Amino acid sequence: METCDFLAVGGGVVGLSIARGLKRRFPDASVVLLDKEDGPARHASGRNSGVLHAGFYHTADTLKARFTRAGNLAWTEYCRERGLPLRACGKLVVAARVEDLPVLEELLRRGRANGVPVELIDEKRAREIEPRARTLGGALYSPSTAVVDPIACMAALAEDARREGVDLRWNTSYRGREGRAVRTSAGTIAAGFVVNAAGLYADRVARDFGFSSRYRILPFKGLYLYSDEPAGAFRAHVYPAPNIRDPFLGVHFTVTVDGRVKIGPTAIPALWRENYGGLAGFSASELAEIVRLQAGLFLGAGFDFRRLAWEEIRKNSKSVMTALAGRLADGVKASDYRRWGKSGVRAQLVDIETRTLVMDFVLEGDDKSVHVLNAVSPGFTCAMPFAAHVCERIAGMLNSCS
Repeated sequence: METCDFLAVGGGVVGLSIARGLKRRFPDASVVLLDKEDGPARHASGRNSGVLHAGFYHTADTLKARFTRAGNLAWTEYCRERGLPLRACGKLVVAARVEDLPVLEELLRRGRANGVPVELIDEKRAREIEPRARTLGGALYSPSTAVVDPIACMAALAEDARREGVDLRWNTSYRGREGRAVRTSAGTIAAGFVVNAAGLYADRVARDFGFSSRYRILPFKGLYLYSDEPAGAFRAHVYPAPNIRDPFLGVHFTVTVDGRVKIGPTAIPALWRENYGGLAGFSASELAEIVRLQAGLFLGAGFDFRRLAWEEIRKNSKSVMTALAGRLADGVKASDYRRWGKSGVRAQLVDIETRTLVMDFVLEGDDKSVHVLNAVSPGFTCAMPFAAHVCERIAGMLNSCS
């Protein structure tokens, strides 16, 4: 039987970042990373917006608040060092109604508490930053919000991991636990410590190790609608003032690294974990499990799941998407938005005891394994400092056992 010191399951941004962190912290240890796909970032890490968030949406008592600002800085430095595409375009959060203005004030308060550069500006200044922005009474400006090419970032991250000594095994799927070992499609591996960063399947892997008893993954499908306008049509990201009770930020304008623009994303309840389009990835057992979970939320969620689901399902319509976007900016024409991008699926954790969506990072584990159960948006932005946090936790557990 093959052995290794650390085995990471999942080749997304979190799995790769943790594997690199472990190899740096334990240079003499063998670190193996496996993923069922043929390369990195085939799921959420390669299908996200690429936005490097600044860190003003979350309250200071959350791990997301702690890691978003640090992650923004880490990715910015990494992209500049590696010569990767980076557009430091900033973000405006605009008010469509008078009722939105207190929300902007709350985001300002959170940003300042988190040490994030953010300011409230008047309409004139907002127009100077983004001439097409529409806002009432002012806007929140985040100069440090940027955007990267997630595919290029992930390719660089995987290459760095390989060069640093992480044994990357693509086309190798996790098949289950066998005592102290892990069964894979390429044989059994006895690992000293297992890191579960399996994204959409993290709860399943965790249950093999006796964790995630109260949590399940609920997938949401995200789509962006791309504009045919030329590069430079927008200078900055434009977001609406969010409903801070909801888990999603609403339809917004994202400027891509090449200067084009897209609107979205949707957050449509998916019917199986890899429900990207058509029947690809269909699983009858996953469909049954997810429908049961969704039905439970419809009947008695700790939040207004019915309203949220209906609002998101409506966004399958291009006309609905462009109408929502038109509240944020001038000159939005449906004829410019005809092409959907490739879909992504958000691995959203649900607490089945409280029937609520879990909005912060969740880790469970012991001295033999750790399980990243929730790393939703802005998980990509947070990945590097979050990985350092996980590695520190692993080192602490191992030291306490030695």
